[in-house]
Amino acid sequence: MDYSINVTYFSLEGHVELEKYRYVYFITTLTVYLLIISCNCVVIYVICTNKCLHEPMYIFIAALLCNALFGTAALYPKLLIDLLSERQIISFEACSFQFFSIYTYCASEFTLLSAMAYDRYVSICKPLHYATFVKMSTVKKILFCCWFFPSCEMGISVILTYQIKICKFRLDRIYCNNNVVMKLSCGDISVRNAYGVFVIIIAIFAPFIFIVFSYMRILAVCFKNSKQFRSKALRTCLPHIVTCISFTVTSCFDVISSRLDLDIPQIIVMIISVENLIVPPLVNPIIYGLKVQEIFNRIKRIIWKRKTQIYF
Repeated sequence: MDYSINVTYFSLEGHVELEKYRYVYFITTLTVYLLIISCNCVVIYVICTNKCLHEPMYIFIAALLCNALFGTAALYPKLLIDLLSERQIISFEACSFQFFSIYTYCASEFTLLSAMAYDRYVSICKPLHYATFVKMSTVKKILFCCWFFPSCEMGISVILTYQIKICKFRLDRIYCNNNVVMKLSCGDISVRNAYGVFVIIIAIFAPFIFIVFSYMRILAVCFKNSKQFRSKALRTCLPHIVTCISFTVTSCFDVISSRLDLDIPQIIVMIISVENLIVPPLVNPIIYGLKVQEIFNRIKRIIWKRKTQIYF
């Protein structure tokens, strides 16, 4: 701690053999980040510029991809700087802002996925009432809630973290994780831990249960209908199912590794801690860009136009 300016700094020590593989890490991280930005922006651009895609299903997809850009922006720029720096440090204030942004991204991802599950449920199980239940005004309210409530939950978490007394200043992560920061305290953190469990239940398990319930109802309706209806419905839901499974699995790994003192090699801890900021942001735009036929057709048209312009 620097008492002259009263600023607390943490040392980020989650990097593995940084001196040996510094530039390999940097090039790999930069490549992944550029791919995430380009892939997500392409799908968002296609949805925004095509009026025929201005429907709830596609708006939710665009919101999901925008959320990924927000979450990755909280990690990658700082990580790229750290990879080229001699010392990997971060102030307590910047650390709090980073884990607030990343946790808000994760919580919003689950609320957005549950909103998409609701959209699919109404579309397949109550098609005659779809226009009534999922109006554009309703979509706007849902999107507001998907970001507002996670922000409030994580804002309270930041306030609680600010009140703890920090006695250790070494984080075994490559970015700030609230659960790991809590372990650096030398005071009583039982209230913070209880609130952390409450947030996990509200932000992860509640949306996940809602998603499972929605798809159980969808499957029940599918099995009662024709094979053609079943095929079309499942094809529409497949990208969302893959996204939900991917994000839930990576989130559970991160929560378990950060909250429990497990004897896991540092390289495994590092990989687990960044999975949610690599796999979903990179895979989601590819899944939706390839599997959602309307989006894929628009992307093909853009590529075909560019090729035509080059040749002529």
